[in-house]
Amino acid sequence: MFAIKYIAQNERDGQWGLTVCSTGTQHILPGEAYPPPVHENGYMFDPHKGRIINEYQLVYIVEGKGTLTTASAGTLRINSGDIFQIFPNEWHTYSPDPETGWREYWIGFQGVDIDSRVNAGFFSQKSPVYRIGLNETLVHLYKEAITVAQRQEPHFQQLLAGIVNYQLGIVFTTHNNRKFNDKINTSIIDKARYFMQENIDTDIDMPEIAKFLNISYSTFRRIFKTYTGMAPAQYYMSMKVQRAKEMLRSTTMSVKEVSFALHFETPEYFSRIFKKKTGMTPSQFRDKLQIII
Repeated sequence: MFAIKYIAQNERDGQWGLTVCSTGTQHILPGEAYPPPVHENGYMFDPHKGRIINEYQLVYIVEGKGTLTTASAGTLRINSGDIFQIFPNEWHTYSPDPETGWREYWIGFQGVDIDSRVNAGFFSQKSPVYRIGLNETLVHLYKEAITVAQRQEPHFQQLLAGIVNYQLGIVFTTHNNRKFNDKINTSIIDKARYFMQENIDTDIDMPEIAKFLNISYSTFRRIFKTYTGMAPAQYYMSMKVQRAKEMLRSTTMSVKEVSFALHFETPEYFSRIFKKKTGMTPSQFRDKLQIII
């Protein structure tokens, strides 16, 4: 079974930040040649020689198994429920196991939006495989992308870009959140945030929280940063700034009084941290509120 569509992009579409180049699905039976001879030049390849393309691709294997080999990651086993990402201008090859075949969906895309996410480290050539399991929403999005690409109604590229962004979000969050399926880790984060909130008007040390949780500080810091994206001290300071904004908004307390109430070392230190987090000083924040009112 094949459903394949290659798509041209224009300059205006490129200004959107992300455009789709290709999308499709194919079911390769056990022992069947791969890839089937139905692809355009530039996409066909010999699995023994590999290829280089100038777009990103997300390839989702929903049945069967096989292998992926890339210049950066080496050879990796691919199983049902895995998504792997192809990167532009990188040599790669992949194929199903002859004994099982596989059913795949893919979508190819390019643009400054995905480039910036790769540059920021959200996606890496060294770790191109995402173990996310079978996800009905993802399958639906691939099917929807194929339908949109086949119809090519006005502004369809913008709709396809939205589908890709949704897919990337699912892939990133599902893969990374698997680390937190352990209820113990989730409980640690919840208890830590509760402890921070209950002590927002004091000046607690982060090792105190680890002691409260009965784990080592290094373990606590690693789990917390992986889960929230911030070190515990940074997160606690962000909570303090958020509380300061509420106090500046809803009370007549002076900046100095707010600073002391939240146990900052000095009003000057409070103002410096507040500006770093919000882009304005506490006084400027309050003045802006009065102008809006």
